Amino acid sequence: MFQKSVSVSLFALAVATGFASPALAQDAAAGIADNTDANQIVVIGSGQTRSVSTLLPSNLDVLPPGTSAQKALNFLPGVSAQSIDALGVNEKSMSLQVRGFNTTHLGYTLDGVPLGDGAYNNYNGLSISRALISENLGRAELATGIAGLAIPSTSNLGGAVTYFSSDPRRDMGLSVNGTLGSENAKRVYARFDTGNHGGFSAYLSGQYHRYDLFVDQDAYNESTGKQLNAKLMYEFTGGTITAFADISRTNQASDAYISKDMLDRLGWDQGGYAPDWQGYVDRAYCSVTGPTAPTKCVQPVSPETLSDVTFTNGQILRSDNLYYLAGDFDITRSIGLRVQGYHHKNKGAGNNWIMGWSKQDTADTSDDVPVRIRDTRYTIDRSGILASVDWEAGFNHLQAGAWFEDNTSSAARYIWTNVKGPFSLAQYLEGQPDLAQWVQETHWKTWQFYIQDTVKLFDDALTIDFGFKSTYSRSDARAIDGIAKAAPPASSQFASGTLVAKDNFLPELGIHWDVAPGHELYASYAENMAMFQGGFKLGPQSVSQAVWDLQGHHLKPETSRSFEGGYRYVSGPLQISLAAYNTNFDDRLLQYNPCPTNQQQNPGCGNSFHNAGGITSRGVELGVLWKPAPWVSWYNSASYNDSTYDENLNWCTGATCVIKQTAGKQQVDTPREMFASMLTLTEGGFSGSLMGKYTGKRYYTYTNDQSFGGYVTLDLGLGYSFGDMGPMKGAKLSLNVTNLTNHRYATNFDSSVFAPDDANGTIAVFHASAPRQVFGSLSFGF
Repeated sequence: MFQKSVSVSLFALAVATGFASPALAQDAAAGIADNTDANQIVVIGSGQTRSVSTLLPSNLDVLPPGTSAQKALNFLPGVSAQSIDALGVNEKSMSLQVRGFNTTHLGYTLDGVPLGDGAYNNYNGLSISRALISENLGRAELATGIAGLAIPSTSNLGGAVTYFSSDPRRDMGLSVNGTLGSENAKRVYARFDTGNHGGFSAYLSGQYHRYDLFVDQDAYNESTGKQLNAKLMYEFTGGTITAFADISRTNQASDAYISKDMLDRLGWDQGGYAPDWQGYVDRAYCSVTGPTAPTKCVQPVSPETLSDVTFTNGQILRSDNLYYLAGDFDITRSIGLRVQGYHHKNKGAGNNWIMGWSKQDTADTSDDVPVRIRDTRYTIDRSGILASVDWEAGFNHLQAGAWFEDNTSSAARYIWTNVKGPFSLAQYLEGQPDLAQWVQETHWKTWQFYIQDTVKLFDDALTIDFGFKSTYSRSDARAIDGIAKAAPPASSQFASGTLVAKDNFLPELGIHWDVAPGHELYASYAENMAMFQGGFKLGPQSVSQAVWDLQGHHLKPETSRSFEGGYRYVSGPLQISLAAYNTNFDDRLLQYNPCPTNQQQNPGCGNSFHNAGGITSRGVELGVLWKPAPWVSWYNSASYNDSTYDENLNWCTGATCVIKQTAGKQQVDTPREMFASMLTLTEGGFSGSLMGKYTGKRYYTYTNDQSFGGYVTLDLGLGYSFGDMGPMKGAKLSLNVTNLTNHRYATNFDSSVFAPDDANGTIAVFHASAPRQVFGSLSFGF
C-alpha cells in the first residue's frame, strides 16, 4: 500500500531535512556539539570526496512509527524508492533505483553487518525493515554513486546504503507509541532502556503491526509483523563491546502484479475471489482437463478473463534471526582495531493457489477439485567475520580490512495436490508435499580485502584518498531431492554447477578541496564487480542442467566504472549541492525467458542467462536547502539521468534469435527527470509539512515501446507535541494524509519479467499505487 501510513510523510520530512555529512552525523551520535542547534538541518555530505548524505539521529525523533528508512530515501536527488504498503515494508514491492542502478546492484549494511543485495526472495541477506525497527535507527548514510572500499558488499555497483542502530540511552526510561489508520492498520511499539550502569547499558524493544490490502479482496487479505530488537554495550577505557539481536516474523498478504491490459479492463484495485471459494472453483474448472471439467466450467464475466482469475494472490512469510558481537579497541593512541562476528538464519515461504487437480479421499474422480497449492520455500544460514585496523601516521590515515562470509542457502518449489477447500495460506505448511518442481541448495564463500590511505594537506584544505579492494565469491549449486512424496521431474530441476567472480584489484580514488570558506569541490573514481546472483528468480544457476552446461562457462560477472564530481556551498541559511557523474555498467546479466509471466521461475520452459552488453549512465543532481528563519525550511531536489543501452539486444527464444533495436534506448525503470520539494513549518509544539515528488516516465521494455508516464505524489503531515504531562514525557499527536490528491499510478516494477517489447500490454509488470489514506499516531515516554 504505497504511501499509506501516517508515518510516511513525516518520515520523508525528517529525511529531507535531516541529511548531513558523515562527520556531523558521528558528532551528533556521540552527543558532541558542533556549534549548531541540535535540530540543525543539513542536506549535503560536506567534507567528503564522494556524494554521501546522512540522516541524523536528532531528526529521527520526529518520525512517525514504523516506516522503513529505505522508503525515506525517495526525496534525495537521483533516488526512486518504491513500495505499495503503508509502512514501506512489503517484501514483494520494495525497490530502490539510484542513478540508474536497481535494488540488487546496490550494497546494504547494518552496523557493518552485510544485508545482502536487497533482492526479493533473498539468498544472502534481508531487508532493513526486517533487520531493524525504524525507531531504533540511529542514522542512515547513502552513497549515491561510489560506496567506498570498506563496505562489506559484493553487489554495490552503483552505491550503498549503510544503516546504524541507535545506542542505548544514558538514562533509564520507557517509550511507547501507537498508530491507527486506513485499511484497518494498527501498530504499537515499545522500548525499555536500562540506562548506564558502570559502563553497561542496554535496551529491549518490540513492535507489532497489521494492515489489510487496499485491493478488492474481502478475505485472507491481512498482513502482520512482529519484531524484537535488543542491544547491549559495555564501554571501558580503551574500547567498547557491542552485542545486537534482531528477531523478526513477517506474514504479508501478497498483492498481484498487473499489466496494462488488466488495468484497462479491471481497474487499479483488482483482487482475488476470496472468500467466494465456489465462484473461484467454478472458473478453475475451465483451465484444467478432465471428464467433469467442461460440465462444471463457469466462464468469468467480461471484462474479466480466465487468466485474471485467482482466489488470493498468496502469502509471503519470512522468519529471521540476526545477531552480531563487535569489539572496538584503541590499541595505541594512533591505532584502532575493530572485530565483528555475525550470524543470520532465515526461513521463508511463498504460498499461492494455482490451477490443477487435487485428489479427494474417494475413489470417484468427479469430486476432485481443480485447485492446487504452490509452496515455494527458502532458507539462509550464513555467518561471517569482519576486521579492520586504522592507523594515524602524520598526515596519513591508513585503513585496512577484511571480510569473510560462509553461507548456505536453498530454494525449493513444492506442489500440494490434496486441497479440499479454502483456508488461510498465512502459515508454513506442515507435512509432506505431493510433488517437487525443483529443489536446489547453494554454498557460498565470499572473501574481501581492502586497503586505503587518506592524506590531508594544506591545513586539511586538501584531502586525497586512494586504495583498492580485492573480491572473491564462489557459489556451488547442487540439485537435491527435497522432501516431496515424488522426486522432482528431471525436466524441471535446477542445475548443479559452480560460478566464481573474482578481481584482485578494484581501485578507488577521491579528492576534496576547500576552495574558500563555504565552497567545496570534490571528485571520485571507482571500479566495482558484483558476484553472480543467487536465488531461484534472478541467479544464472536457476536454469536447467542442459542450459547450464551450455552457458555456465561463458558468463562474466557484472562490473562498473564510475566517475563523479561536484560542488557544495554551505553558508548560513543556504546550502547547495551540485553533482555530475558518468558510469559504465558492463557485462550486465540478462534473463532470457520465453514463458508467460506467471511461469517465470520454471527451468523447464527454457529460461537462460547471458551477458547482454553495457549501459552508460550520465546525469546531474541538484539539492538546495533554504532556512530563512528558525521555524521554516524549504528543501528542493532535482535530477536528470540519461542511462542508455550501448548495444542492440540479441534476443533468443530457444534456437530462434532476433536482433532488438535497443542501442541508445533509455534503461528500463529509470526515470530521466525527478523533482522533489518539501516545505516544513515548526512553531512551539506545532509541526507541519507538505511534500511533493515528481517521478518521470519509466519504460518497462528494452526497446522503449511501453512505458508509464510521469506522476506527482503529495503528502501532508501535521503534528503537535504536548511536552511533559506529569509522569508522561514528550507526548505527541500526529496526523498524516498520504497521496493527498488520490492520484493512482504504477509503483514498483518486477524486474524479472522485463522484455524487449510488449505490443499488447500483457506483461504483468507493475503494482498499483494505494489511494489516499489517513493515519494518526500517539507517542509518549516515562
